[in-house]
Amino acid sequence: MRLELIRHGQTDWNSQDKLQGSSDIPLNDVGRGQAVAAAALLAGDDWSAIVSSPLMRARETAQIIAAELGIELGDSYDELIERDYASREGTVPDEAIPDEPDASFPDIEPRESVARRGIGALEMIRDTRLPLDGPDARIVVVCHGTIIRFTLSEILGVEMPHIQNAAANTVEWDGSGWRVLTVNGEALETA
Repeated sequence: MRLELIRHGQTDWNSQDKLQGSSDIPLNDVGRGQAVAAAALLAGDDWSAIVSSPLMRARETAQIIAAELGIELGDSYDELIERDYASREGTVPDEAIPDEPDASFPDIEPRESVARRGIGALEMIRDTRLPLDGPDARIVVVCHGTIIRFTLSEILGVEMPHIQNAAANTVEWDGSGWRVLTVNGEALETA
């Protein structure tokens, strides 16, 4: 089973470098264009399903991709919601965002919690879709940059780079574990 993890298209808050987190911010026109471009990159493969985070920026990206590929939009998973930046959402950070809450970011969701939700979402999608689509299933999963980055880091045990809007990140279930094949559309040398 292969999952294509796609970060949603751009929002106005992305363009202004504001933290979005669990705030429900819509795509802007650039983001809608990025979703169409992501669909073009995915065209030609036989996709079993497309699922997403329930936040509107991810859901609309998934709807656009589904329409472009001619596949039905599937379920949304709360586990795929972006990291909660709590009181810092809607602000432009003036320093690096820590992995754990600190004095500047006292109420953000800890990294371990985000990674655990991300891995749990992959397992939930696998457990839901594998019986329906079989071991060769190919699922598009539209969600958010930080949860993708922390989930890939957890699988690989190394730090991942910033995840670009509408970029594809490929993971594969090999029957015993997850393997990361691409990050931001680039093949990993270890894949």
